[in-house]
Amino acid sequence: MGLMVSMPALATSVEQETCSIPDGIVNNLQAKLAAVVKLPDANGGLFSPNLMWSAVVDRKGLLCSVVRSDPDAWPGSRSIAIAKASTANNFSNSQLALSTAMLYSFTQPANSGPANGGFPAGSLYGLNNSNPFNPMFQEQGSGLREVPGGIITFGGGVPLYAGGKVIGGLGVSGDTACADHAIAFRMRKLAGLDGTPGSDNITYLAVGELPHDFGHPHCHIGKDITP
Repeated sequence: MGLMVSMPALATSVEQETCSIPDGIVNNLQAKLAAVVKLPDANGGLFSPNLMWSAVVDRKGLLCSVVRSDPDAWPGSRSIAIAKASTANNFSNSQLALSTAMLYSFTQPANSGPANGGFPAGSLYGLNNSNPFNPMFQEQGSGLREVPGGIITFGGGVPLYAGGKVIGGLGVSGDTACADHAIAFRMRKLAGLDGTPGSDNITYLAVGELPHDFGHPHCHIGKDITP
């Protein structure tokens, strides 16, 4: 006679986490994209209006929202926007706000070429290999309420602040890195989430200047702006 054992049914799904930033704040921030991409200076970018993806993550790195300003925005910029938001969130705190633009020089490899006299690797060289983006979430429409991760060390990501604390990150992508920074910086300011402990604005290196400190190279000489 066979023995029948009753087993409890296995759960077929796991309840997703909830974004810790209130929906109203996320929606208000994302709503600023439509106006910022249509500014007369085109944010110093290649396109007018700018064709952007915008992503918001909370302090845990959970993807709260990702939107685009135009169907013609580069598909590959979706993942980049998410990674920028994650980077700005992951490396900022109540004492230091780090936009992704500020990480450029610190993460450059050594260069011994005679043209520029050579320079050592940045003190954070290799950071780009940490916190890799989860390839499961590269598909359009995926990743919400998940932690895609990713790290980008050029302009376009800024931390979000409320009450002196980091609550998450905003990342945008779809134009030059310099224009991306300007758009993210302006969106955050319009949404009132810019209470940083110090400036995290982009600082341009002079043409031909070696990478150092928080410097970021020009993207579109003559058009780049400091928002």
